[in-house]
Amino acid sequence: MITCRKTYLDIPFGHRQPFHDGHCKFIHGHNWSITVTFGCDERDINGFVVDYGKLGFLKQWIDENLDHACVFRKDDPLLDTLVNAAPEAWKVFLVDDCSNEGLAVLVFEEFDKLVRAETNGRAWVTEVEIEEDSKNSAKYAPKF
Repeated sequence: MITCRKTYLDIPFGHRQPFHDGHCKFIHGHNWSITVTFGCDERDINGFVVDYGKLGFLKQWIDENLDHACVFRKDDPLLDTLVNAAPEAWKVFLVDDCSNEGLAVLVFEEFDKLVRAETNGRAWVTEVEIEEDSKNSAKYAPKF
């Protein structure tokens, strides 16, 4: 297997950890980065694992779901109260787990499906790293 990586830098979005006993329970934002590692056994005709110039579908997913969004856990007890107070003020993205770790798993699962579909199964995602404000990060790479 051969791999390559692409990083999407400084994606602004907010979240809150509703069950946290400290300051993370408040809505707050970060500039996030997503680094995706791609793998394949056979490179394309150009010698690429993936063509970086043809990954617009991943950027589009980021723009549609995360960019300037507020990521809420589906089970956040204040979700309806917060969003319904001013629905026009929110771009809401609902997830099972809005931690760095949870987002790494979610992005891996979404991106892997997209990459496999775009390359007819020739390439896939091997790992995703989510970085929060260049200080904290989490990686997800499933066991194969």
